[in-house]
Amino acid sequence: SSINPSFLALASSSLIFPCCSAVIDTRHGAKMGSLHKTTFVLLMFCLAALGSADYLKYKDPKQPLGVRIKDLLGRMTLAEKIGQMTQIERENATAEAMSKYFIGSVLSGGGSVPSPQASAAAWQSMVNEMQKGALSTRLGIPMIYGIDAVHGHNNVYKATIFPHNVGLGATRDPMLIKRIGEATALEVRATGIPYAFAPCIAVCRDPRWGRCYESYSEDPKVVQSMTTLISGLQGDVPAGSEGRPYVGGSKKVAACAKHYVGDGGTFMGINENNTVIDAHGLMTIHMPAYYNSIIRGVSTVMTSYSSWNGKKMHANHFLVTDFLKNKLKFRGFVISDWQGIDRITSPPGVNYSYSVEAGVGAGIDMIMVPYAYTEFIDDLTYQVKNNIIPMSRIDDAVYRILRVKFTMGLFESPYADPSLVGELGKQEHRDLAREAVRKSLVLLKNGKSASSPLLPLPKKAGKILVAGSHADDLGLQCGGWTITWQGQTGNDKTAGTTILSAIKSTVDPSTEVVFSENPDSAAVDSGKYDYAIVVVGEPPYAETFGDNLNLTIPAPGPSVIQSVCKSVKCVVVLISGRPLVVEPYIGAMDAFVAAWLPGSEGQGVADALFGDYGFTGKLARTWFKSVDQLPMNVGDKHYDPLFPFGFGLTTEANK
Repeated sequence: SSINPSFLALASSSLIFPCCSAVIDTRHGAKMGSLHKTTFVLLMFCLAALGSADYLKYKDPKQPLGVRIKDLLGRMTLAEKIGQMTQIERENATAEAMSKYFIGSVLSGGGSVPSPQASAAAWQSMVNEMQKGALSTRLGIPMIYGIDAVHGHNNVYKATIFPHNVGLGATRDPMLIKRIGEATALEVRATGIPYAFAPCIAVCRDPRWGRCYESYSEDPKVVQSMTTLISGLQGDVPAGSEGRPYVGGSKKVAACAKHYVGDGGTFMGINENNTVIDAHGLMTIHMPAYYNSIIRGVSTVMTSYSSWNGKKMHANHFLVTDFLKNKLKFRGFVISDWQGIDRITSPPGVNYSYSVEAGVGAGIDMIMVPYAYTEFIDDLTYQVKNNIIPMSRIDDAVYRILRVKFTMGLFESPYADPSLVGELGKQEHRDLAREAVRKSLVLLKNGKSASSPLLPLPKKAGKILVAGSHADDLGLQCGGWTITWQGQTGNDKTAGTTILSAIKSTVDPSTEVVFSENPDSAAVDSGKYDYAIVVVGEPPYAETFGDNLNLTIPAPGPSVIQSVCKSVKCVVVLISGRPLVVEPYIGAMDAFVAAWLPGSEGQGVADALFGDYGFTGKLARTWFKSVDQLPMNVGDKHYDPLFPFGFGLTTEANK
C-alpha cells in the first residue's frame, strides 16, 4: 500500500505529530513511496491515538459533571492531587511555583495586595499570571483565587465598603443582603477573583468577642435569614438542584460559609477558644445557618479555629465528615482557616505531621498553608505513601474541589474578564451601601421625654456643632477588614464619605457647621449652638485584637459626650462593632443612635438624622447594662438589658 509522500513528510514533522516521527524513518534519503504493512499499522495506531488525545472528556463542557470529574481524577498523579488541596498566599504564588507544585488555589490574606492602591486591572493582571502558571501544567487544571470580601470587596482600594454584618442584622432585610451579595460579587470579579470567603454565619453570643461585628445576630433565626448573601454572591440555585454547590456564571463568585462551627460561642468571647455547650445547644444555636447555606448551594465551608468542648474543630472528624459531609450531604469542599491545621496543636506547629494527619483526616479538603506549603506537601505525600492517610481521603478532597471548579465554569473561563473593571466602586453599589447604612441604624433614644423628640434634626439652623473622633474619619467608620486586616484610621486609605461630609452636604447652605473633635466645655457653652451631633466609638480591630473584657467607649468619647450634652441638645452616634457600656451617659443624651460600622457611605447616617428617611433598624443584639451580665442573650432566664433584642424606635421621613 502507498501513502502520499507529502502527508508522510507532514506526519514525520515533530511540530504536527511528534509521536509519528518515531515510526517513519526518513533518514538517509529513504524512499517515501511505500511503507511496510507493519509500519503502516503503527502509523495508523499513532494517528488514532493522537485523535483520541485531542479529545479529553474532562475538557468537554457537554459531558455530565460526574463524568468530567472522574475522568480528570483518574488521570491525576498523587502530586497533582495534593497540589489541588493546597492553597498558598499571593506573595508566594509565582507562575513557577504554581506549575511546579500543581497548586490548586491562592489567597490574599487581609491587606495582601499586588501594590498599594492597586487598580482593578492590576489585580486582574496578577491573577491571570498565576492562572497561566496553573494552566501550563500537564492537565491544565485552573487554580481558584480566594479573598476575604466580608463587607464588600474590602481589601481593594476604592471598592464599595458595605456595613459590617452586625449592622446588616439590624436591617432585618434579607433581600437587601442578597443585593449586597450581588454587588460584592461584581466588585470581586472586577479584580479577576472568583471566590469570596463570605458570609460569616457565626452566632455571636458574647460581644466581648473581637469578631462579633462579623456576626449578623445573637439569634440563629436572624443569622439564618441573612444567608441570602450566598444567593447574591453565587446566584440562585436552579430548582431541583438545591443542596448542590452552585455558581451562576462569570459575574458570580463561589461563597464560603464560616467558621464551622460554634465560633461565636466561645468562653467569655475569647477568639479561637473553647465553645462549651451540649450537642442540643450546638445544633439549635450555632448549626442552623449551615442548613440554609447548604440548601442555597454554598460552594465551600471554612472550619473554625475554635474548639467544641475541648476538641479542635480543625480535627473534628465527627462534625466535619460524619455530620457536615455525610449527614447534611454537603457536596462542596471544606477549607481550613489561615494556618488552621498548625493551630490544632499548642503551641501551633509544634507537631506538624500530626496536624496534617489530624486535619486532613478530619475531612478538610483544601488546606490554607499560606507560607510553609512545601512542608505541607511533603508531609501529606509521605503520609499517603505510607498508608497513614488513605488515598480514598485524598480522592474525596480532590473530587470536591474539582466539582466546585467545574461547576463555576473555571475550566471554560479561567481568566479575568476585563470588561468588568468598571464594576469596582460603581455608583449604583455606593447607593446600595448608603441604603444599607440608613436601614442598619438603630434609634435607641429620641428625646428626654417621648413628647419632645429631637430627631429628625432640622436642616435649617443658625449654627450646629459636630464633635467626636469618629465624625470625620473614614477608617474608623469602616472598622477592621478594610484595606488592611486590622483596618486603619484616616481619610486617605480609600474612597468614601465621612459622616461630617454627609452632614455638611445635607444641611441648608445657610446653616453654619462647626467641627471640633474634642471641644472643651467653655467653647461649647459659649458657642450658641442650636444642636450638636457627637460621633464617637471604637478603633478598628479584627479577630483577637478586638477581644475586649470591659467594652467601654474609648477615651475621650465619654468626656466629649458629657461636655457637649450638658450644654447643648445632642444626638450621640456610636460607631462600634458591638454594644458598649453607655448606661452612665444615656441620661445626658437627648438622642442616641447605634450606627455600628457603617462603611464607606456615611451619607446614609445623615439621611436618617435629618429625616430624608425614617429610622427602621431593630437591635439584632441585646444591649447590656454592664459587662458583669455577659453573656446575656434573648431568651435567657435572667434577662435584664438596657435595650432588649428587637428594640428600635422609628421615625417618619419628612414629607
